[in-house]
Amino acid sequence: MNEAGSNLQGETLFGPDPGSDPLGWYRAPAGGDIFTAARPDMAAQWHAVASGLASAGQGNLSQVQSYLDRNVEDLGLAFRVTGDDRERPWPLAPMPILIGADEWQGIEAGLIQRAEIYESLLADIYGDQQTIANGHLPAALASGSVNFARRMVGLQPPGGYHLRVYAVDLVRDPAGDWRVLSDRARLPIGVGYALENRLALARSTGSLLASIGTRRLAEFFEALRFGIAADCTRSEPRIGLLTPGRFNQSYPEQAHLARHLGFSLVEGRDLTVRDGRLYVRTIAGLKRIDGLWRWINTADIDPLAFDQHSQIGVAGLIDACRHGDLSIANWPGAGVVESRAMAAFLPRLAQVLTGGPLILPNVATWWCGQQAEREHALANFDRLVFASSFRNDVAGLSGADNRLGSDLNPEERAALVEGMRRRPMDYVAQEMVETSTTPAVINGRFEPRPFVLRAFLARGPDGRWVAMPGGFGRVSSQPNLRSALMGAEDISADVCIVEGQDSARTVDPPALSAPVVRRAAGLLPSQAADNLFWLGRYGERAQQTARVVRTLLANADMPGDPASQSDAETTRRRLSQLLVNWGAAPAGKKQRSRQVAASALTAKDLNGSIPALIGRLQEIALLLRDRLTRDSWRAIHRLPPPIDVRDTESMSEACDMIVGVSAAMTHLLSDNLGRSAAWRFFDMGIALERGSLMLQSAQAIVPGSASAEDLSALLEMIDGTALYRSRYLTIPFIAPVLDMALLDPSEPRGLAYQVQRILNHLSQLPVLREDGMSEEPHRIARLLDARIAGLDADELDGPTISSLRDDLGALNAAIARRYFLQPDLPVTRDGSALLG
Repeated sequence: MNEAGSNLQGETLFGPDPGSDPLGWYRAPAGGDIFTAARPDMAAQWHAVASGLASAGQGNLSQVQSYLDRNVEDLGLAFRVTGDDRERPWPLAPMPILIGADEWQGIEAGLIQRAEIYESLLADIYGDQQTIANGHLPAALASGSVNFARRMVGLQPPGGYHLRVYAVDLVRDPAGDWRVLSDRARLPIGVGYALENRLALARSTGSLLASIGTRRLAEFFEALRFGIAADCTRSEPRIGLLTPGRFNQSYPEQAHLARHLGFSLVEGRDLTVRDGRLYVRTIAGLKRIDGLWRWINTADIDPLAFDQHSQIGVAGLIDACRHGDLSIANWPGAGVVESRAMAAFLPRLAQVLTGGPLILPNVATWWCGQQAEREHALANFDRLVFASSFRNDVAGLSGADNRLGSDLNPEERAALVEGMRRRPMDYVAQEMVETSTTPAVINGRFEPRPFVLRAFLARGPDGRWVAMPGGFGRVSSQPNLRSALMGAEDISADVCIVEGQDSARTVDPPALSAPVVRRAAGLLPSQAADNLFWLGRYGERAQQTARVVRTLLANADMPGDPASQSDAETTRRRLSQLLVNWGAAPAGKKQRSRQVAASALTAKDLNGSIPALIGRLQEIALLLRDRLTRDSWRAIHRLPPPIDVRDTESMSEACDMIVGVSAAMTHLLSDNLGRSAAWRFFDMGIALERGSLMLQSAQAIVPGSASAEDLSALLEMIDGTALYRSRYLTIPFIAPVLDMALLDPSEPRGLAYQVQRILNHLSQLPVLREDGMSEEPHRIARLLDARIAGLDADELDGPTISSLRDDLGALNAAIARRYFLQPDLPVTRDGSALLG
């Protein structure tokens, strides 16, 4: 027997048997469904995909969902809902939304027409403003918008285009007609998720999408990349994707896009304007940026030109635009056309600006700034949806609200009506549109769910629009859709444009010239170098903490005579104090060694515990999303094993796994980063942290005197026990052990080796000085290396080790001053070559 369920209308619905047609039991509600309304040839494609999914899961669609979820996790896909502290896994449905190529052709024509209307309108709003002067558009729709950038009036973009990327939210009504819900001219959120949805689904289903003739997305992203580059003045431009930072809701999407397109992912603090040009701070000094794909609102982009309180923009950016050497997509101020009220005037603007009717109709809209329209809205209050004209908070509504009049309580209704009376221009009324449904896998069976499609256009290098053949589908968890925003319980879906049997592509991909072969990697921004450095440091600290805990546990039950027991107790006390010094165990609290070990392995509220260190490691990885490969991402986010703090063996095994996983992650990252500057900063972070921890360990475990148990513990921390035994046929003594740990340049976990490692990296990094003199980090590293080489193991007392720690700290500070982000400073007179 099949497991019974129900659809939205309460009809009995059954899940498929293995080998049966999984859509044979599908029942759509009244009001239209994209699958049940499909022509026979397209219906066959729906059945083919559904059957392919069922086969992949051996008749269990939930199994397909689980497999897809694993691929989503491997790809690092995530999103953040407003108010969330942490990212959520990206919710992707296994069943795509299928649209035939012939149907898509009409949608594509309508999208391009809208983009051209808005391009003409933006040129006019920020130019001669004839549409306003001639009465085709009320002046309030421009000047009243929070996205209107008065400072951009008269300022023309390079290449003449205000829009390079454009997105539209579409719904399919019960009659099968596509209608526009809203336009997205500022930030095309979802374009990266559309790409990642396709990648995840293709990985999960093999050749299934190709077997039904799904169009590829590559042409769209080529047009986007080379279109932005076309407006730049240099032949080989440097382009950045300007992000608000990792706490932005779509930061994971932005990082994936930057990586896919080969753009530098930059924040406002990475950039600076000098003499009317934009530069990025790199380890080689300031390097010119020719183009930006901005994911920051215009109001926040330049605190000197717009909001002076902005902490994420670049001071002087508009001045760089004014000099004409900077291309920005989309041009600041483009968001003025996103006003919901614009839909009320678009049919007329289509006639005025293109000479023809609007191909893709809007949802019927009444702007309450006009008396007749306002009276109509009030007369039909219960049947209409009310929203803010300019997407900002107004009386009775928030900027994101779409409220059906009949859903408002008396107080809310009164507040909205009063707001309309005082400032009617701030409100629009729209018809309530019922949306078509699409088959979605819900609890292991196909059920109908409403959906919205976000479609995307990119302007290619020849200035012509290229539509993404597909888009970003949002499938609602609710029976209706009143917002285009992704809700916490909603799911996304790939949108596939399927070629018919007699359909052929008529658009050739843009002709591209082969690039000049080069081996040098791109310039490394200072902030990325900083993050890579600390990625190495936190990974090494987590590994070394696990080594200390493992050694502590090994000494916990050491058998022997009373004298040995006393020495073992001293070793345990010293190891425990070392963990306290590192913040891995609570200070000022007497604990047994097992309790100290348990704190280091499980306490999340201690900054130096392994869970806290792994958390910091993963947080830094979020900032490096555009640089880490998927294998590296998986390694960093591999969870530590479950630990039973009552069982010494369980804790020891956890330490073994953490050490092994950390070492594997380090090697994997090193291989994936190549031997680039990025790798050098990652590896320098490891070396500096390893050297620092070794000095701290030597001080804590060998404070002037040490037993054989103390010295054996120190040898375990450098994996040096076997080497010591091969060199010395005796128990450990202080001088030979400290020589291995601190002075021997052939010991790969010792201090001397780490300093030489850092010195080698520094010698391979770019220099700013043109006078041939060594830079500060290189000078300090050379002096420290020479000092260590001149020391004798018998001289390694407490003050000497403390002095070495000070020298290593000075080297760390010098590296930070030279290579990492610092406040804007005047150009010095030491011959520095800052601009390039």
